[in-house]
Amino acid sequence: MTTSRPVEQSVAPALLGMHLALMATMVVWALNVTLIKWLVETMDVMLSAAMRMGFATLALVALMYLGGKQLPLFRGRILVLACLAALLMVYGNQVLFVSAMTRTTASNAALILALNSLLNGVMEALFFRKRLRPLYLLGVAITLAGVCLVIFNNPAASWSAPSVGDLLVLASMLSFGLGVVVLQYLSLHNDRHPGQLSLNSFIYGVGALALILHVLVFTDNGLAPMLELPGSVWAVLLFSGLVITGLGAVAWGRGVATIGAGRAAIYMSWVPLLGVAFGALVLKEPLTQWHLYAVLAVLTGTALCNLQPERWRRAPSRLGTE
Repeated sequence: MTTSRPVEQSVAPALLGMHLALMATMVVWALNVTLIKWLVETMDVMLSAAMRMGFATLALVALMYLGGKQLPLFRGRILVLACLAALLMVYGNQVLFVSAMTRTTASNAALILALNSLLNGVMEALFFRKRLRPLYLLGVAITLAGVCLVIFNNPAASWSAPSVGDLLVLASMLSFGLGVVVLQYLSLHNDRHPGQLSLNSFIYGVGALALILHVLVFTDNGLAPMLELPGSVWAVLLFSGLVITGLGAVAWGRGVATIGAGRAAIYMSWVPLLGVAFGALVLKEPLTQWHLYAVLAVLTGTALCNLQPERWRRAPSRLGTE
């Protein structure tokens, strides 16, 4: 008893700090949906994506080198898979998402993004033949029902701009999920893992480069409009790219490593709730009763997906080792 108390006292503040960091990450992730909506109404949508991912890459690479790490040197088939994962997770995801944000509201997008972790779980089960628990399937069904409520009860719901935007949000999530699957396949067939920070730097670097090339090839003025952006837009781009995307990815990765993916995923349920609130407060987007029903369904479904009583019973014995 006397030897375990100092360990518990030292572990508790660290865990509390990690939980607070995860909650702060969820707040800024939810805010990011609103910021992206504001950006796509202020500047070229593809330029906004390229600049945000470029700033995120700078943050990750700086942290990587400060930590004494280097970019991974992939070769052959592993290099092809890593680049494919980057194109799906960053380039494809961003192209579809910024296009979606010109056609839907930040509130709708935040609710639809609640399906992200659930979609990844289903895709992992399909591609890697992992069994899905009944509670998980029930949670997916409830969350999906909640998202459908807000999409199809939108006052302007039709197969026109708003509905196309919602479908593009789903497509962006599918692109990201496929990239995660490729990344998991890569890790299973590569004995030497470069480390999460180095891998993230590579993924975001390749994705950002693809976005910059897209802007140079498919837009009339290329990167020239950057020089004419007001200070307020630069501030939002820097905050969204450097802090929310770059540092947020690091905070999430450390949270997963510290308390486990299952317990960290519970925090994701805050993103749709806060996202709807930010959309209403910052952008003055109208809210309906269907948004409330959808939020309740998303929170319930996410909780069911992460309900694992057998892990909770063992959690106290693992605190000192996580």
